[in-house]
Parts: sequence; C-alpha cells; structure tokens
Amino acid sequence: MAAPFPLDLPERSVKPRRSGLTHVLDKGLTPSEVAGLLVSGGAYVDVWKFGWGTAYVDPGLGAKLALLAEHGVLGCLGGTLLEVAWAQRRADDLLDWAAGAGFPCVEVSRGVAPMTVDDKHDLIRTAASGFTVLSEVGAKSRTARMAPVLWADEVAGDLAAGATWVLTEGRESGNVGIYRDDGTVREDVVAAVISAGGVGRVVFEAPRKDQQAWFIRRFGAEVNLANIAVGEVLGLETLRLGLRADTIELSIGRALRRAPMAGAGR
Repeated sequence: MAAPFPLDLPERSVKPRRSGLTHVLDKGLTPSEVAGLLVSGGAYVDVWKFGWGTAYVDPGLGAKLALLAEHGVLGCLGGTLLEVAWAQRRADDLLDWAAGAGFPCVEVSRGVAPMTVDDKHDLIRTAASGFTVLSEVGAKSRTARMAPVLWADEVAGDLAAGATWVLTEGRESGNVGIYRDDGTVREDVVAAVISAGGVGRVVFEAPRKDQQAWFIRRFGAEVNLANIAVGEVLGLETLRLGLRADTIELSIGRALRRAPMAGAGR
C-alpha cells in the first residue's frame, strides 16, 4: 500500500537489500502464522532465521520456506544446528539436507561447539559454495568476554572465508556478546567490528527496542539489525523512519534543519 501522504523521512532501500537488513527470529511459528506476518511485514523482512534447531523438527518447514521465497525473504538455517552436525562429523550431510529442503542461506557459528576459528573458516568456505552465509561472532555465555581485537580479527577472517554478512552475538536475551549484563552496548566492540567489516557487512543482534534505537541513532536507518521478534517488524521500521519517540530526531530533526515547520500555528 502506498503511503497516504509524503513525509520527510530517512531514505530506506528496497528489496533485495544489501544493507538496512531486518533479520527476524522464528522460534516455531506455523505456516499460517508466517503467511499472516508476511502479508503485513514481508516488505521489511530480509532474513528469516529458523532459530536453533527448530528447522530439524518443524513439520511446516517446506511450506514456510515456500512462503518466504514468494516474498523475497532469505530462509536461514540456525547456526546451533550446524554446530551440532559439525561436532558429530555430519556437517556435509546437514548442508546437503538444507539444500534439498530449499534453504538459500545458512548461519555458521561457533558459540557452543568446540570449534576453532580455523575450523569455522573451513566450514564457511564449504557452506559458501552453495548458500548465502551469515557467520556469527561472539560467545553465548555471559561470563565470556572477547577482547575487541579478537572480535575484529574474527569478523575480517569470516568475510575473507566467504561470509556475506557477519552477525554479532547478542542472543534473544540481549545481555551477552556485544552487550553488558544490563543490556547496554559495548561500544568498543562495536567500533572494532565496524573497523574490520564495515557497517554494511555487519549485522547487529538487537532484540530489545532500546538496543535497536541505539544502533539506528548511531548508524542511521540503514543499519543491519537481527534477532528481531517476528511480531515487531513494523515497529522496527517505524524506529528506522523516526516515527517513534526513541528516534524522533530522524524525522522532526530533518524538518527543522530544512525549514521552519509549515503550518505550525494551525
């Protein structure tokens, strides 16, 4: 549906996007629920992650992947499932299964398996021969704190190995990886990963509204954000456009910089 009238808002790219990505987390929706969500928000969703190992047990997988393809959304296999397969020396079997199921995208991570960085890069190279690869950097444990230089090195290495984008760990809780225990952003880590990969190639897991708003205020409407709850896609888009109080400076501030507010006295 066309916008009802023009407003001066931040520019947004259209699909297929290379930046400004919205990556959502599916914890086990039914095909009918996916269909309904895509009707309302499909234009704003770029990557649909089948969280953890849900794809392995989801009876509606085929129907959901077909719906995603119709709406130009990349269905992405969760990284935990690939880690389990890798640990059992079945990674090739899993990738063959994913290709047969119709996945265009897989996540490669090392958050739970005893995988070295070199092992991860080998797995990225293998996966990249048949899929779009999202790699993930950062530990899932709240007690594990990687130094910024290690984040930067792994981001650069993942991209060199063939990853299209790199996810920064935040989980759905928003208090690990690039976040402190209270959910605030580790700005030194963000600076390190941006220096290594560039803002267009890094996707920040940001499950909380305050975290989403922080990244939008810092990097603009076209920042890549991940682990978005499927029911909050439209809400995130309004944050990107400055249509919520948390980022209102992106819309009202633009108008004030250009000219006095027309009709302010009416």
